[in-house]
Amino acid sequence: MQFFAPTKVYLEKDCVRNHQKELLSFGTRALIVTGKHSSRANGSLQDVLSVLQAAEVPYMIYDDIEENPSVETVAAAAEEGKAFRADVVIGIGGGSPLDAAKAIALLIANPQEDADCLYKSKELTALPVIAVPTTCGTGSEVTPNAVLTRHAFKTKKSISYNIYPELALVDGKYLASASGHLLINTAVDALAHCVESRLHVKANVYNHMFSEYGLTLWKKIVPALTKIAEHPETAPSDLLTEEDFKTMMLASTVAGMAIAQTSTSLPHALSYEITYNHGVPHGKACGIFLAAYMEEYAKNRPEDTDRVLSLLGFDSTKDFGAFLAKILGPVRISEADLSLYADNVMANASKLATYPFAIDRDAIAAILRHSLEITA
Repeated sequence: MQFFAPTKVYLEKDCVRNHQKELLSFGTRALIVTGKHSSRANGSLQDVLSVLQAAEVPYMIYDDIEENPSVETVAAAAEEGKAFRADVVIGIGGGSPLDAAKAIALLIANPQEDADCLYKSKELTALPVIAVPTTCGTGSEVTPNAVLTRHAFKTKKSISYNIYPELALVDGKYLASASGHLLINTAVDALAHCVESRLHVKANVYNHMFSEYGLTLWKKIVPALTKIAEHPETAPSDLLTEEDFKTMMLASTVAGMAIAQTSTSLPHALSYEITYNHGVPHGKACGIFLAAYMEEYAKNRPEDTDRVLSLLGFDSTKDFGAFLAKILGPVRISEADLSLYADNVMANASKLATYPFAIDRDAIAAILRHSLEITA
């Protein structure tokens, strides 16, 4: 059995301000990696800037990180970071900025390399990374993974290096300005992390601590997500409490700790096809496959899927799937797409190896068919 979790994590209100001394301890010139809008709207960027400015630490903001960031974007950001002589990278936002920050930190620390190194096995180290998550699904603040879009291959894939953030500053207040769709999609990503970790070839009594605790936390936010889905015109901040947002963030971080021990599994492999080719948000693209995935898994070890359902508070995979369909909505693909995606997943040997049992193409196609609306 294996257990390893090196990131120092704080979860509390005003987390950045409360732990500014540690934030400042990892470098003297900071590259801030974020997106265009959300970190400004939720106050996270200003919280970090206030700390850096008060300490007179030089910083540079790179805010061109797109959703599902590409290798090309990461390479461009790294060039700017090198020119600035950054010695620490601060990622602020959801999974996209946090994953990008890790890859950027690797490229800046190795100026002799180009972006091709991201998918090669070399002895490379990265600059220190500090993570300030502002969504409740990625878990990237406590995982070593960085998933990037590879346009040349029309898919997403994690880079070949394990880069854990040195410090994660987690604050539920950043969720208060998020849209309902964002909260649902990212929370379902955290759910997928817990389910896939618990039903994984590497699952053991150590990492059950994370996946099962994460599932227990997720059960607590089911009523909050139901409210959001039932009142789409109402701002989540008018529906939920500060405690709801804190629990969502905690569930996300714990779920990240779960996949840091195991990795993700087949729902994530399927999701990459749906996200890249149809623009479906990552969390939704993972979540729509969970019920059918669990039904397939239950053919071999039903006691494990029963355990997952019990921790989540659902009586059956049918009830679980109906809840996910209610909060996520449908995804439609063609019959030709289904065939192609089944072939692509069967060619993904690394993801197939995460599933504890033998699985064939027909079973993969069945998960796709039972999860999606198939058109002619």
